Amino acid sequence: MSNIVLETKNLTKTFGASKAVDSVNITAYEGEVFGFLGPNGAGKTTTLGMTLGLVHPTSGKARVLGQRVTPDHTAALKNVGALLGAPAFVPYLSARKNVELVSRLTPGVSRKRIAEVFELVGLGKVGRKRVSRFSTGMKQRVGLAMALVHRPRFVILDEPTSGLDPAGMREIRQLLRSLAENGTSVLLSSHLLNEVQQICDRIAIINHGRIVAQGRVDELLNGQKPGVRVTVSDVESAVRALEALANVSVQTNGSSLTISGADSQTVMNHLLQNHIIPTEVAVQKNDLEALFMDVTSAK
Repeated sequence: MSNIVLETKNLTKTFGASKAVDSVNITAYEGEVFGFLGPNGAGKTTTLGMTLGLVHPTSGKARVLGQRVTPDHTAALKNVGALLGAPAFVPYLSARKNVELVSRLTPGVSRKRIAEVFELVGLGKVGRKRVSRFSTGMKQRVGLAMALVHRPRFVILDEPTSGLDPAGMREIRQLLRSLAENGTSVLLSSHLLNEVQQICDRIAIINHGRIVAQGRVDELLNGQKPGVRVTVSDVESAVRALEALANVSVQTNGSSLTISGADSQTVMNHLLQNHIIPTEVAVQKNDLEALFMDVTSAK
């Protein structure tokens, strides 16, 4: 097994009476792209904040590159890069000057390295332009350059392809895979499940502050029963009938229902027993979206 780059043990954060993160245990390894997923408000941002020392945990601990993250966390995080949310800039300075300012936090970053990282993120020809003139996608690339300029061993990225067009997204996916293959481990938080499925080796899914799935992407998908999609005229009656089945979750979209946890024959038999005749039935292939919907909507 590869070295562990991130490990959390019973990481918990409460805000008043609300438990935002509840006993979270995740492990990410050297040389992999690790996906961290969850619905809005599930606890992703708070968890990432605790791994970076930005949020103090109520209980539990996080270790990054073998060192515990504490309020005095400089040693633990000196080899970590991060891009959380929209990057902050000095707008009247060039992109290169902004990255140079960040690079001064780490001794030994050369001008050659700064030029190299601009090529890496696809901004080699525009580094001398003011950031205020950049599109949202270009600003994301500058933020990525800031996260990578000091050659981190581990980088934490929250929605790094936000604002990019499809070609730009593909470039960043290739970059993240290349980083992992060349020794920089990546933790990727993204709502783009197809993107995560393409590039991540392992994932963890958080819902209501707790980890509800974790493991290799291929193994998690192979363990899923195919979903069933049906179209009916009486959605309310169909949902009521199907939710009577054990371990079944139902998602609605207009007159269409997506059912996880039961095969197509079971679904059809149960609907017909309840005098509901679908106008369309289709078996959905296993993918990350189906898994995500299943584990985050389970009763």
